[in-house]
Amino acid sequence: MVVSHLRWDWVWQRPQHIISRLGARFTRTIFVEEPHVVPGTAGPQLRSATCGAVERVWLEVPGPLGHCEFSDDRAVTYGELVAERYGGCPALGWLYTPLAFPLIQQMTPAMTVFDVMDDLAAFAHASPRLRFAHALALSSCDVVFTGGHSLQRATLPHRQDALCFPSGVELEHYSRSIQQRPSWRERPVAGYVGVLDERLDLGLVERLAALLHDWDIHMVGPITKIDPATLPAAPNLTYSGPRSYAELPEVMAGFDVALMPFALNESTRSISPTKSLEYLAAGLPVVSTRVPDVVADLGAFVDLADDAEQFATACRRLAASSARPDRNMAIQALLRWNQWDSIVDRMWNELTSAQQRSAEAAAL
Repeated sequence: MVVSHLRWDWVWQRPQHIISRLGARFTRTIFVEEPHVVPGTAGPQLRSATCGAVERVWLEVPGPLGHCEFSDDRAVTYGELVAERYGGCPALGWLYTPLAFPLIQQMTPAMTVFDVMDDLAAFAHASPRLRFAHALALSSCDVVFTGGHSLQRATLPHRQDALCFPSGVELEHYSRSIQQRPSWRERPVAGYVGVLDERLDLGLVERLAALLHDWDIHMVGPITKIDPATLPAAPNLTYSGPRSYAELPEVMAGFDVALMPFALNESTRSISPTKSLEYLAAGLPVVSTRVPDVVADLGAFVDLADDAEQFATACRRLAASSARPDRNMAIQALLRWNQWDSIVDRMWNELTSAQQRSAEAAAL
């Protein structure tokens, strides 16, 4: 059983990649999402939908439209309803938001895992309960994974045995972009794919569009936690909204240079962007701000820039270069090691070892 702050059918990222692969190893995999607010509903109602090897589960609760968390008073019956429908004692309880740790405890799984993919307490509009819940989950779960080295360092005061598994890439999926990319286009294109939220440096994006006035800038992804009216506007700046995971290779085939224009603030201090490897697998040169994990892990493979002027200079140089990332042997080795199938295999081996250690300790 998995509990997550992200919807299964939203942006396809770390939870979906990992759980879709782990799900095939279990008889049944339940993916429990944050409650959905449905104005006018009579009371809490449990809903579900089958998505391949995974069964999505969510609680519909009444109230005005807005965000509802596992710890919300309206979700107080969530665990009871899940236990009633699916029974207790799953083989594995897998946690993505610490606010749902009480729900996992209520199901009494044989083993609990906390996969720390983000420092959620650092994000905009974060619950004041997150810091305490995060520390409790770290100290209580049997196994702790982290999605990046900055996150791992932050967990060490609570868990010396936390294991780092940075997010990976589905190499075959994104390499299709290389064949689909045209050999010439009228105007160069710089593009970003991902969630548009408070982690982006929108001032940098606006200035970059002005500096690259003879380019097109494509921003692809859902807008969340920020007012769309605050997004910069320019004749060469396009917001195309979310695209499905299946469409992303074609989207990236439309870029000449990939952008990671992240702000350097509290919400990006510990991120390890999945899109960096996806861009490289799509054969794209990448320009990024100096996000700590990007600098440490990928500084040799991406161009690092501090402002819009440096972004623009790097974009023009990279677009004019005949050296492409898809022809770089070091990048190919990096991508092969960080394929999702390999990462999940290594995670599975760690879970198996943890189960054996637990069984041996119980036998003493």
